[in-house]
Amino acid sequence: MTASGRRAVRPAHILRCAMICGSFLGPASAGLYDGRYAGDQVIRMIPHSYEEVQFLRRLFENLRADLWQPNAASLIRQDGAVDVHVGRGAAQELKGRLRGAHIGHRVLISNLQMEVENQSGSRSSRSRRSEFQHNYEVYHPLEEIQNWMFEMNRTHPHLVHMFSIGRSFEGRPLYVLQLGKRAQPRKKAVWIDCGAHAREWIGPAFCQWFVREALTSYHMRRLLTQLSFYVMPVFNVDGYVFSWTTDRFWRKTRSKNGRFKCWGVDINRNWRVKWCDEGASSHPCDDTYCGPYPESEPEVKAVAKFLRKHRKRIKAYISIHAYAQMLLYPYSYKYATIPNFSCVEDTAHKAVMALYSAYRERYRYGPASTTLYVSSGSSMDWAYRNGIPYAFAFELRDTGHYGFLLPESLIRPTCTETMRAVNTIASRLLRKCPH
Repeated sequence: MTASGRRAVRPAHILRCAMICGSFLGPASAGLYDGRYAGDQVIRMIPHSYEEVQFLRRLFENLRADLWQPNAASLIRQDGAVDVHVGRGAAQELKGRLRGAHIGHRVLISNLQMEVENQSGSRSSRSRRSEFQHNYEVYHPLEEIQNWMFEMNRTHPHLVHMFSIGRSFEGRPLYVLQLGKRAQPRKKAVWIDCGAHAREWIGPAFCQWFVREALTSYHMRRLLTQLSFYVMPVFNVDGYVFSWTTDRFWRKTRSKNGRFKCWGVDINRNWRVKWCDEGASSHPCDDTYCGPYPESEPEVKAVAKFLRKHRKRIKAYISIHAYAQMLLYPYSYKYATIPNFSCVEDTAHKAVMALYSAYRERYRYGPASTTLYVSSGSSMDWAYRNGIPYAFAFELRDTGHYGFLLPESLIRPTCTETMRAVNTIASRLLRKCPH
């Protein structure tokens, strides 16, 4: 896009940011977000022609709305579901425009505030449930997750080592748990990060579940004698805290931009691999903002530094996201086949089959660019380009009925099935690829 073209769309960006970001300056609520989502809706539409795709792209460049899937108007494509969160005042306008364009739609969530409250109940009951014993079937705020990490480190000294790899923009420590017996310091390793996007709460829930299973299940205890695991339960710590205190649907980091009154960078667009190209935005108010330069975010810089330092040992990189029910591998930024495609494809297929065996949930799998959409500057592509041969990104449950508000009652089945897939990927590292 030309510089003049970029200027032309900025009023729309700023208008949209006023709706999505403007109320962030208010005080955090004592309850559930001061009822700020009362009457808001999540609406799904599926464009079936080129003309409908172009109509929706133009519409969401100007209409004040929060795209859930895909996360940018430019990524809307033919026959792909478009899920959008709209305020109570904008819902009727959107429906009217869709009817005028003869584009079908349906309401996924009719009252977002009610669904937010239904997701996990009152916060006081959550605190009671986790006061004496960590409950792996509820969502936890950052303080509880970090206290749990300290407890895991204290109670499993021979298998767990907790350390910080740096600090976030707001100064919070970036904690990682290393799992595995230390008698073999040079053994192969797997990196797993969760919570890169703040609103995807099922991610940190899975990382906690994974650690518990790694320390208690027979199969995983055997794996720990042959592999090490580096687990980062909350990558985007500042954004995650903000999603608990102020805006449940915040996605980005919380770094400040001097020119615009918009905050944050998309952690999964900030890596030094085809940075700020297709599928990323150069505008600070967009959810897919790539940042002022690669690794501008201290969180990304810290993880990248750690992975570079240990890349000779780390053979698999796994990043946990939501939602879509997919298992993705490189490339994200281009339509091309990776050199070890056969090995990675076979691993993905076996992982998805293992996942399906738990509750018969179907996951799509394949290169991210063709299975989901093209996006540049992703952590998965960066890991692969930096010598980690097995790089994957999971998009966990569901496919849109709950979206980012997956109920606590679904934590157990989601984590159980995902555990089978991750086990399959990790076990794959111990066998030579036959292809």
